[in-house]
Amino acid sequence: MEVLIEQILTYGVVALLCFVTIYLYMRTLKKKSKITEKKVEIAKEAGLFEPISLHPYIDLKTCIGSAACISACPEKDILGIVDGKATVINATSCIGHGACFHDCPVEAISLRIGTEKRGVDLPHVNENFETNIKGIFIAGELGGMGLIKNSVEQGKQAIDSIIAAQKDKKADIDLIIVGSGPAGISASLAAKKHGLNAITLEQDSLGGTVYTFPRSKIVMTAPMDLPLHGKVKLYDTSKDELLTLWTKVIGENNLNIVEHTKVERVQPMQDGTFKVITTNKEYITDNVLLAIGRRGSPRKLGVEGEESMKVAYRLLDAEQITGKKVLVVGGGDSAVESAMLLMKENDVILSYRKDKFSRIKPKNREKITKAIERQSLTVIFNSNLKKITDSHIDLKIGDEQIKTIENDLVYIFAGGELPTKFLEKAGVAITKRFGYIVKKHK
Repeated sequence: MEVLIEQILTYGVVALLCFVTIYLYMRTLKKKSKITEKKVEIAKEAGLFEPISLHPYIDLKTCIGSAACISACPEKDILGIVDGKATVINATSCIGHGACFHDCPVEAISLRIGTEKRGVDLPHVNENFETNIKGIFIAGELGGMGLIKNSVEQGKQAIDSIIAAQKDKKADIDLIIVGSGPAGISASLAAKKHGLNAITLEQDSLGGTVYTFPRSKIVMTAPMDLPLHGKVKLYDTSKDELLTLWTKVIGENNLNIVEHTKVERVQPMQDGTFKVITTNKEYITDNVLLAIGRRGSPRKLGVEGEESMKVAYRLLDAEQITGKKVLVVGGGDSAVESAMLLMKENDVILSYRKDKFSRIKPKNREKITKAIERQSLTVIFNSNLKKITDSHIDLKIGDEQIKTIENDLVYIFAGGELPTKFLEKAGVAITKRFGYIVKKHK
């Protein structure tokens, strides 16, 4: 009898411990859910909840709430858990690492471009990176994947697809690669590795879009694997460090990269080859890989005086600009980062047409908030640049009269325009995609 009572007591204690454990666990989950719900609410108010490009999409029927996606994401507060299911928080801050997509144990996450309401113009590209025109391939940001690591991987995979296609050789040049950004450099190395006779054409300087970033800007936060070089184990890598690495790798492998040569047109020929027309000469090639990014040309405001020599659309060496009265126009990460670099040695005004920042990374939001509090720079919301003269700018603030301000330099960051005409001339189809699912490439 005593043994029975002892067993009952033991079972009772175990049951109680189990109950307490489950209760505490459920209370913790509920607490975390409340915190995440609050973050979602704040993100919606700040305009950060709705994605603008590549972002994770969660299938709630499949999600088991393992939180593997949250642990895998190197960014902060992109994903969270509510009521045992994953949810997107700051979708606009997602930069397409894809770690959540790969680490989800039940494949409940897909990467998508555009939403049901907001479409994104994208060229037609299949799982092998080939467009609707046989022999023209696209890799990197132009196809929707802007992260350096992803672009590097796509550059390699695109070359693998070109090799696998086994197209009949008709031209002396096997491949023309347009663009020497992350995807273009990776593709150039991969082409060399496979023995292809390839030429890479770059309209500006080595590095493509990366070259236009400020010197100290952190451009890469994860390792990548470069063909003919191997694993690049760099974290928090600056633009200068990355360009130095690329220059070294290119020199060691004797790649044929022609800078300051803009490709004006890619013309399909009747025999299946392509005529690549540049500002300097023409090339005939069997294949073309476009790695030019989405910003074909900087978007201009169309205001009076914008053609002035004091106006620029990119900031290269902020360290060399001192003692100037500078106007920075824009509300994205490029504008905010440039303003904060320039404010160290200059009198800076940041003009943004909306009433608050809505699509900048959390780290930039935190830094610029502190800069505003310290009065290190002036931010004027609800303002629009109206006129530029040699010594002043006219800024319209809200519905008030235009204010004239002394000025030496103007930097405009209004985004870029998709090279639609360039693609259409080559026959590449472009479609506005709503919730387009990015497929895993082989």
